[in-house]
Amino acid sequence: MIRVGPEDFDPGRELAALEADGGEAGALVSFLGTVRVRSEGAPILSLTIEHYPGMTERALAAMEREATRRFGLTGSLILHRVGRLKPGARIVLVGVRAPHRAAAFEACAFLTDFLKSRAPFWKKEETPGGARWVGAKASDEAALARWERGA
Repeated sequence: MIRVGPEDFDPGRELAALEADGGEAGALVSFLGTVRVRSEGAPILSLTIEHYPGMTERALAAMEREATRRFGLTGSLILHRVGRLKPGARIVLVGVRAPHRAAAFEACAFLTDFLKSRAPFWKKEETPGGARWVGAKASDEAALARWERGA
């Protein structure tokens, strides 16, 4: 399941639904991302996330299919918020179900690395010193590269 929008979500409820969806899962792994309080030493006042409706969902669906193929997932979800968010606000929830824990951990990392570097979202941080667009970090690119090498 993929959902992109401004609405907040309840991680417990979303993960319970993924768990209840059953299948042959022996493991459920999740990642919850929130807005940081500081960036490069400066307090963050807000984070604005933009996307291209339709294109973003298609890109996420393709990556979800790839994760299912690679790791044998029996279920997954990707929830991502857009709009203006305050520090501490929930941004993203990735949840995966798989027959074994190793596959579930790997799949969750795979999807999270993709979201950080390749998903079509644009992020702008507002600090007391002004606003700036945020790009992928070298560490994010390196994390994604390990998956591309293993494709």
